[in-house]
Amino acid sequence: MKNKRILTVQDISCVGQCSLTVALPILSASGVETCILPSAVLSTHTAGFKGFTFRDLTDDIPAIAAHWKSENIKFDAIYTGYLGSAKQIAYVKEMFRDLAAPGALLIADPAMADNGRLYTGFDQAFVEEMKTLCSVADIILPNITEASFLTGLPYREEYDGAYIDELIAALREGGAKTVILTGVGFSEGKTGVMVNEGGVSRYYEHHRIPKGSHGTGDVYASAFVGALMRGKSAYDSAAIAADYTVRCIENTVGDPDHWYGVKFEPVLPYYIGRLGDK
Repeated sequence: MKNKRILTVQDISCVGQCSLTVALPILSASGVETCILPSAVLSTHTAGFKGFTFRDLTDDIPAIAAHWKSENIKFDAIYTGYLGSAKQIAYVKEMFRDLAAPGALLIADPAMADNGRLYTGFDQAFVEEMKTLCSVADIILPNITEASFLTGLPYREEYDGAYIDELIAALREGGAKTVILTGVGFSEGKTGVMVNEGGVSRYYEHHRIPKGSHGTGDVYASAFVGALMRGKSAYDSAAIAADYTVRCIENTVGDPDHWYGVKFEPVLPYYIGRLGDK
């Protein structure tokens, strides 16, 4: 069987267990050849650390892509996480056009917002450009806040199934093919993932851990992509990624010194084992 090769495009926070420092080990653990394109390099992530360094690598991307094209390097999937500018989004679309192997997937995690607000540094112009990426992607993985920005529908902290259906319908009208909507909870102490594939929705529910942890969205998305590349269905990949992320959080709760991320590494054997499930 041909080995799969994936390219993931996102920043490197050298300390902090998010973005590429999460995506590279998790995707590699899934058995997929993982190539990386850093969009920026930070000494740490930006949530809780002070005085971090930041170097924007946007202007390096075209030359890197051109070199790959000259070497006839192709990818079976391109997976995007946090992208720092509209310019980077445009470059990703160009790379998918030029570097995608036949049948390749474009998977976009539109990491730009949470809790009803855009992340610092993003504006409506960035949202509009992200819409164009999601419209051509095969799979998108927004949370509810991101889905509301992508669709223009109002963000709601309290909602029902009809609201979730409305969000997904609007995302599909915008061009999304398969939608993995994360952070969907209908009852106390529970949360889950709504997976819409081919217009059909299925919900995977799991228990909710009250403690928030930075980088869990990256853990989830990377685990999902790794499972998908191993031949799991979108729904099974969503379930495996959810269960793995919960275990990573559980593995970290109670350690006050580990406030900056989740200890996902010791739980990788569990993830690898789930990938082998029939």
